Amino acid sequence: MKNTIPTGEIMPVQDTPFDFTTEHKIGDRISDVPGGYDHNYVLDSGDEKNGLKHAAKLKDPSSSRTLDLWTDAPGMQFYTANYVNGITGKGGAVYGKHAGVCLETQGFPNAINQPNFPSVVVQPGAKYKHAMLFEFSA
Repeated sequence: MKNTIPTGEIMPVQDTPFDFTTEHKIGDRISDVPGGYDHNYVLDSGDEKNGLKHAAKLKDPSSSRTLDLWTDAPGMQFYTANYVNGITGKGGAVYGKHAGVCLETQGFPNAINQPNFPSVVVQPGAKYKHAMLFEFSA
């Protein structure tokens, strides 16, 4: 766990296993990431809809079902079920490591200790608001 807390460094993804700026399967390079993906992405896409940034697009190649995720949060945690092992789900389906994916829009982890990260502090009496838009299509 020593190396799991963000240090404040924002690193480029280009030409790394973390580069999803062009479409490819999540599993194509997952073995290049020790344990799998569990990383916060800085959302700086130019695409916007109703004041929300485009965070991610997932597509099932066999059915062409697509999920587009939009948010006003500065970051998104991308997690690939790294600790799932033999979990029984709906209809008796058994899920193993990397059998699912989570996209969690949020502030940056450890932002309270990183002055260069956007603040995650909500003052007493203040309201917290966070928007996400899930668009499904086929």
